[in-house]
Amino acid sequence: MRTIGSIVLAALVATTAAAAPIPYAPTAKDAVPAAILGNGAAPAGAPVQYFAEDDKTVGYLALPMGPGAHGAVILIHEWNGLVDRVKQVADAFAAEGYVAFAADLYSGRTGKNPDENMALVKETLADLPKVVRNLDAAVAYLKAHEQINGKIAAIGWCFGGGVALSFALDGVDHAGTAMFYGRLLDDPDKMKMIHHEIYGTFAGLDPTIPKDQVEKFATALKAAGIPNDIHVYDAVQHGFWLYVDRDPEHNAAPALDAWQRLKAYLQRTLQ
Repeated sequence: MRTIGSIVLAALVATTAAAAPIPYAPTAKDAVPAAILGNGAAPAGAPVQYFAEDDKTVGYLALPMGPGAHGAVILIHEWNGLVDRVKQVADAFAAEGYVAFAADLYSGRTGKNPDENMALVKETLADLPKVVRNLDAAVAYLKAHEQINGKIAAIGWCFGGGVALSFALDGVDHAGTAMFYGRLLDDPDKMKMIHHEIYGTFAGLDPTIPKDQVEKFATALKAAGIPNDIHVYDAVQHGFWLYVDRDPEHNAAPALDAWQRLKAYLQRTLQ
């Protein structure tokens, strides 16, 4: 893994527009963020140029109200790119008291349909070292921010979940990785590079990530000595957490449990 010093330049050239701080308003024990219910407010954060290698890359920063030091989260978008729902979720993390930074892996682009989304995925994964450099630059940007306590976790969904795992393996050191679905590994030797607890949420009805793959992943983590909180919710489909509104009858209860687990994970990882 590379050290933070090798990418400090990215933080120095980052530019940030003015962002309205998000008031501290954590969800109740029986509630999930409005953003994943489809009821999120307009994003209140600000765009950030943080990746010196590509000036078309524009992330999104949501700051909690009040002085630091706060833990920070890097959000890694799904296959369609850095869309408003991801920004709204960043605002939700800021309301929980975290500095939230949504990375942009598509150079400012978003997909409008499955064909465009898949084309962006294939193009991006064809240069995975650049993806890792992008996220390294996000870490450098946050490490230089006066409001954080130095602890950072990466959180990704689907495409972003797999990227989060790749970043745990090859990126600069960070304090946590939370995966919602995403590409998995089952080789404990490869995962020995990870030095923090892994959070994972998966869907039992997801045809792209069968339950047996998740079980092999959890077994490999255990064999590698990596603490983890891995859970499969049996009665839901892929994407159930970020889009509870697609099937609230089935998604609401598992989404709440996954959110409570995630909040506990971030508290013990980033405090």
